Amino acid sequence: MMRVPVASGILVLLVLLCSSNDGTAAEQTRPNILILLGDDIDRDSLGPWDGQAQTPNLDKLARDGIRLDRVYCNVAMCAPFRQELYSGRCVWRTRAMPNHSKSVPGTRSLPHYLKPLGYRVGLLGKRHIGPKECYPFDNVGSLSKQENANPQAVKLAREYMTTARDAGEPFCLVVASHDAHGPYTTGDPDRYDAQRFSLNADTIDTRVYRRELAQHFAEITNLDDLLGQLRRVISEEQLAKNTLVLFCSEQGNAFPFSKWTCFDDGLATGVVVSYPGVIPEGKSNSQLMWLADFAPTLLEAAGGQPKAEDFDGRSQWVNLTGGNQRVHQYAYGAFTNCNIIDNRERIFPIRSIRDERYTLIWSPRHNQEITSNTTLTQALNRIENGKTEGRPDTAGSWVLKAQKTKEQADDRLVQRLHHRPEWALYDRQSDPEELENLIDKPELAPEVVRLQGALQTWLKRWDDADPVATERGFVKQK
Repeated sequence: MMRVPVASGILVLLVLLCSSNDGTAAEQTRPNILILLGDDIDRDSLGPWDGQAQTPNLDKLARDGIRLDRVYCNVAMCAPFRQELYSGRCVWRTRAMPNHSKSVPGTRSLPHYLKPLGYRVGLLGKRHIGPKECYPFDNVGSLSKQENANPQAVKLAREYMTTARDAGEPFCLVVASHDAHGPYTTGDPDRYDAQRFSLNADTIDTRVYRRELAQHFAEITNLDDLLGQLRRVISEEQLAKNTLVLFCSEQGNAFPFSKWTCFDDGLATGVVVSYPGVIPEGKSNSQLMWLADFAPTLLEAAGGQPKAEDFDGRSQWVNLTGGNQRVHQYAYGAFTNCNIIDNRERIFPIRSIRDERYTLIWSPRHNQEITSNTTLTQALNRIENGKTEGRPDTAGSWVLKAQKTKEQADDRLVQRLHHRPEWALYDRQSDPEELENLIDKPELAPEVVRLQGALQTWLKRWDDADPVATERGFVKQK
């Protein structure tokens, strides 16, 4: 009988133990992923960014994890936003630039990357994505916009998560709420005293605006309630220790100068992420991030290896887990006016570029056309015709007040609703609302040249050096 030397036996035992530990570690690198996605919520209205909306559960999530302060999407509209988030690809690549658009064939998204790692990948609630083969999520169910959908969301989310758990499979579940997209139907506006709101410098103070802002905030608080309920579910089901929770506000709100623009309030998105024992608690990170970064980031968190050719975004996992590493020098933005309700064939493309301090916005049809969208239609009618039917909405009330008071500041904001300069340079450090155009400042000429050059290089790469031609192509594709 052959004897194994004691030293060799110990070595074999150590190898077996290490192999066993590696297997356990491999399992632990596959966290469950829960994504809660809002709808038309301005980042700076949220509690973690000192906003006025009441978000106690989101505030707690930020204390439990990390707040990301410079995340930007390509387009401040629902369908482009969601397809960029799920695919990790820019809208120039997916061609999902207009609202209500779909991605080109061959687009890959989270299900394509996570399912081979053993994940169940589901979507509950609002979709605004397509085609199905590009976004093959498990269809977990729809959610109502007419009434508070939180109870249904919690029920369906619990079922999906526990079914995956009981099968021994990790899950990635997106819960896509309709809160706080208009019309405002959920939440309790009485929780807010509209007269106590502090209004930004790029707004006009009207009773209509304050009332609608209170209704909007009520829906944000209703979404925050859902966040709290979902976190209680994962705690009750013994899933909390190995679940990464990501909250995302979507693009800016539907009030003027946010959604449907390339201003900061439109393209910035509020993201908070927690993962016990992996993402440090109570931290923030101000590195420039793209919305497209989150698909490769989640893939890396799940133990996968993101390939550069699959994504335009890059993994920010090092920054989520305590690092402070620059991944991008610039963030790029776009807007196309076609396919928007009331303005489907209007040609007014906008392109933008940001670095850590400056924003440069290009509107090539500034002297031939105006920009507008469904929330600005009434304002445009009041400006052009002097009147319109029905009760004034927010933008309409702004026009009425400006016409009545003749205040110069109000007149400038009303002019800005539909008219933009060809080039605008903003210093967000001194002017966070991007109101003072510095394009003609001689001392900033080097910054303009640098940003214009980087923007043109990006647009040429994607065959978008002539955004008017790009937008006309979108109109023809309808």
